[in-house]
Amino acid sequence: MNNYTPKPIDTSDVELSPEILELTELLAKNTHDVWAVGRYAQGWTYGAERNDEEKKHPCLVEYEELSDDEKSYDRNTALETLKCIVKLGYTIEKK
Repeated sequence: MNNYTPKPIDTSDVELSPEILELTELLAKNTHDVWAVGRYAQGWTYGAERNDEEKKHPCLVEYEELSDDEKSYDRNTALETLKCIVKLGYTIEKK
């Protein structure tokens, strides 16, 4: 039996500055690239349809070529990471 209950840090009250929000897209692209590097290392290649047995995946393309639905996963990961950093008391500033 799995008793795992996810308990992410509540970031609903965190507002990010426009400058920090600009990082979201850059981090989302990087998140996709890190994922793709991992897939390639595991032997996956591009395929028009996902096929786990043949290790084919349609998202093994440039971030810019992804649909907005696919991009939203990476954007949400990036946004929640930035909000979590702020919620934990850290600051983010550009040099």
